[in-house]
Amino acid sequence: MADGWRMDGGFNSNFWANGCTKWPAQERKTEKSRRSIMLALLVVELLKQHRVRQLEAKLQAGEAWQERGLVFCTSVRTPLNPSKVINRFKTLLKKAGLPEIRFYDLRHNAATILLCMGVHPKVVQELLGHNQISMTMAIYSHVLPTMQ
Repeated sequence: MADGWRMDGGFNSNFWANGCTKWPAQERKTEKSRRSIMLALLVVELLKQHRVRQLEAKLQAGEAWQERGLVFCTSVRTPLNPSKVINRFKTLLKKAGLPEIRFYDLRHNAATILLCMGVHPKVVQELLGHNQISMTMAIYSHVLPTMQ
């Protein structure tokens, strides 16, 4: 692992949900809350390009650079302001002509798309960090053709 990144398909990050910043890193709800996830090769390539841009920014920032192991951060590696992320997200949705959704809805949308693509519900359960498959099935069974 180098500087918070694992290019084998996962990365360490401090993430936020429901608009609440988790910085500095807080304890997770369960042991399974910290997990590695598989990323598409396209995503890994985009993250590598992002990392190159970050290293260039590090040179420009000089003494102001604050290394905190974040993947997405300000130009000097401080945590992003969640309200600014949400506002930028809403701007991008509007620019793309898409309906406004909550940032957190991306999680639900991703799970729905994966299930519709035929990804096994157990894989989706683990990706979402649900403790029980029954929770995943209760939420997403409506999108499975065999469960309709």
